[in-house]
Amino acid sequence: MVLKLSGNGGICNTKIKIITRKTEYNPDRDICDEIGYDAGGRSTARGRGVGHTVRFGISLDEKLLQNFDQLIEQKSYMNRSEAIRDLIRASLVEERCGAEDQEAVGTVTLVYNHHVRDLADKLTDHQHAHHDQIISALHVHLDAHNCLEVLVIRGTVLVVKQIANELISVKGVKHGKLVLTTTGEDL
Repeated sequence: MVLKLSGNGGICNTKIKIITRKTEYNPDRDICDEIGYDAGGRSTARGRGVGHTVRFGISLDEKLLQNFDQLIEQKSYMNRSEAIRDLIRASLVEERCGAEDQEAVGTVTLVYNHHVRDLADKLTDHQHAHHDQIISALHVHLDAHNCLEVLVIRGTVLVVKQIANELISVKGVKHGKLVLTTTGEDL
């Protein structure tokens, strides 16, 4: 197999060997063991490893790779692997947050004028009505008139969205936004 790499001196052709092994961390021995796979694709490793690291190759258009490398540098990633891992996780989170029955955590950010009649009380009433799902709240005075509130909500995607919509739609809220993520399991 030939891999084309671009560098300061142009493009060079490098032959690479495809690696078909994985490594597994063994906490009892504090080393990484090579493991194999049976015909069914199941690990033949013994013991209770924490995880597997798999090396794989991808093919990209040269310009796309250059743009990706610029993005990696702008975001201060140490290497391409970290950036690719984050892209994969972001895609998995997006997919999981699309299923309304999945457990999720959301942050709701609200900006509002606290002088609007009964607005603060209405927002507080909503929070008390959902005290089992709203697990944290942060209130910030932005200036003499405006406040920012960040609420952390945990529940199914459907419940988190419903609570967020209730809060954002309260008359007097200038801006509201929900950001959903997973609880971190299986990532």
